[in-house]
Amino acid sequence: MNKMFSRVLIGLSMFFSHQSFGQFLYEQQLKLLYKNTVPVISAANLNKLLQANKLVYLLDIRSSREYAVSHLAGARFINHETFKAEQIKNIPKNAKVVVYCSVGVRSEQVGEKLIKAGYQQVHNLYGGIFSWKNEGFPVVNQQQQPTDSVHTYNKYWSVWLRNGIKVYE
Repeated sequence: MNKMFSRVLIGLSMFFSHQSFGQFLYEQQLKLLYKNTVPVISAANLNKLLQANKLVYLLDIRSSREYAVSHLAGARFINHETFKAEQIKNIPKNAKVVVYCSVGVRSEQVGEKLIKAGYQQVHNLYGGIFSWKNEGFPVVNQQQQPTDSVHTYNKYWSVWLRNGIKVYE
């Protein structure tokens, strides 16, 4: 009986630690967190646009500390706590704008404000910078150098970053 119990425990731990199950749990968490008020764009589709040199305005709405650790190349820092549409008045209202944060919750809130301000092509990066990095896409640090580090907001949220060096205070 002891051997059987051990085998079951080993099997269950392998199942629950499997990457696809972790992704499933992450997807379930996002479904609970998102209000679905802003259209989303996947990391893969955003990468395709960027690789095709399409004009996309990237807005990183995390804290300055998070942004300094890493961000998507070309992203503009906009603190979600102090965001006002006037900060981006140089971006045309019909331009493609992608907002992102760690997982997409704070960026969804800023995306709502952008839509309210008349921006017509606002998208939230689905799963945020975590999904971007988990799918193997590059990030850069404050010196615009490639890095594997990602600020995970806090220890709780760090479980959702599977690909990269977790940084938090």
